[in-house]
Amino acid sequence: MPDGINNHQAQGGAAPQFDAIIVGAGFSGLYQLHQLRDQLGLNVLVIEAGDDVGGTWYWNRYPGARCDSESHYYSYSFSRALQEEWRWSERYPEHGEIRRYLAHVADRFDLRRNISLNTRLTAARWDEAGNRWLIDTDTRGTLSATVFITAVGCLSAANIPQIPGLDTFKGAWHHTGRWPHQGVDFTGKRVGLIGTGSTGIQATPVIAQQAAQLTVFQRTANYSIPARNRPLTDEEWSEIQDSYEAIRERARSSTNGHPFVIFDKSALDVSPAERSRRYEEAWARGGLGFRAAFNDLLKNPAANATASDFIRAKIAEIVRDPATAAKLTPTDHPFASKRPPVDTDYFDTFNRANVTLVDIKATPIERIEARGIQTTETLHELDIIVFATGFDALTGPLLALEISGAGGHNLRQDWAAGPRSYLGLQPPHYPNMFTITGPGSPSVLTNMPVAIEQHTQWITACISYMRAHGFVRIETSEEEAGTWVAKVNAAANATLLPMANSSWYLGANVPGKPRVFMPYAGGMAHYARICDEVARDGYRGFTLSRARQVA
Repeated sequence: MPDGINNHQAQGGAAPQFDAIIVGAGFSGLYQLHQLRDQLGLNVLVIEAGDDVGGTWYWNRYPGARCDSESHYYSYSFSRALQEEWRWSERYPEHGEIRRYLAHVADRFDLRRNISLNTRLTAARWDEAGNRWLIDTDTRGTLSATVFITAVGCLSAANIPQIPGLDTFKGAWHHTGRWPHQGVDFTGKRVGLIGTGSTGIQATPVIAQQAAQLTVFQRTANYSIPARNRPLTDEEWSEIQDSYEAIRERARSSTNGHPFVIFDKSALDVSPAERSRRYEEAWARGGLGFRAAFNDLLKNPAANATASDFIRAKIAEIVRDPATAAKLTPTDHPFASKRPPVDTDYFDTFNRANVTLVDIKATPIERIEARGIQTTETLHELDIIVFATGFDALTGPLLALEISGAGGHNLRQDWAAGPRSYLGLQPPHYPNMFTITGPGSPSVLTNMPVAIEQHTQWITACISYMRAHGFVRIETSEEEAGTWVAKVNAAANATLLPMANSSWYLGANVPGKPRVFMPYAGGMAHYARICDEVARDGYRGFTLSRARQVA
């Protein structure tokens, strides 16, 4: 059979040519490299801005940073040997352990020889005449590839709020998503932390233990479930190893990529005593599985209210000062309509004498001054400011790449009103480009490794199909993207997710960003079936071409 994607050697001053260039060396990029190089035999290069593998976890080293999915399934499932040889130490993996895991994967599968570290993509543009992508980098000049794959993660573009006066602050400031590798010493310091999403909830207790004074600036009160993190015993690990295949299958067949067994009744179909018992058991067990207590918590407002009220009561029970407890109690959105954090002693931390909570809805931040943060009420004198303000999620990492497609299209312009993509895999006008866990896919609504494996395996199968049939170009259309965006909106509107007006799922944390619900909320397993059907139908919704140029 003709081979549609061949290896090409650079000649003269031409750009070095590859079958595929992947941007990012985290979970997505490493596995995509392994598949394309070792399964299909392609000439592949991974570009990574950091000086080691790790992706999101390379940059996120803030105090308390750890995954909110449990370690044994926040991992690859593609290799039984890898699964058997790696032993996780805790229920939830800490950032350093995740980096060690990914470094082990890179070494075990000899991936580093195809990874260019300390290399940042500065622009990517489609070359119509050559039917290839030209990739500009800051250290290797311009490279060329038939296929361009973004593995930049959904949460990698740090969102630093534009607060007037930041440049005048005499102390130090740090964003949690760009944390200094040497760490930050808070001993004896007055620290201000802005943001109470998942990151702020993780960082607050750890910083409070070291700082002389911690002031937490909260815009939106958040629900949080105790993680109940602890070391994994040898007996538990043996049980996990014995049941790994069943665990993986449950995760792949679930709504959100977690191996939870969702209780098959509504919160409204049991007695108040039974409902309370199930919530108490879920609270004691801890973790994201709290959402599995009943089957309608994200669909039925009345059912959700029972869970929301339960957590509100827990906050009032834990936080001793009633005024502080009231500030920490969410009232403007249903439970889990924003990303539901899990924590270790978050609410308890506000009982400490050295911790203060500032409600910046009631007393907004006006500016940052040399000595600290000025609200409408007072000046909070600080030595260090920590921005736990999250990311320009989903679209931000892609728009930062400065991607130009066919016919003069520019991704930043094309997505000015919100992302448009078919299946979350490819935007129209960008041939031979694939976005791993991009907007329009389940991505951040799932346990990410499950979504990543599904996406990268689908992309690999698609490229294999192209090679087998002599195709050199694949692209989707505006019509297909529009139809899929409508399905993404419909899936979101069938849930309570859009009710959280301040959610980063909607881009609400970034001023000026379009308010569009970005991930696909129709469920991981259902989405995977749709993608499989598209492939079985000869990649329905895509146009595949053998010709070098397409009219």
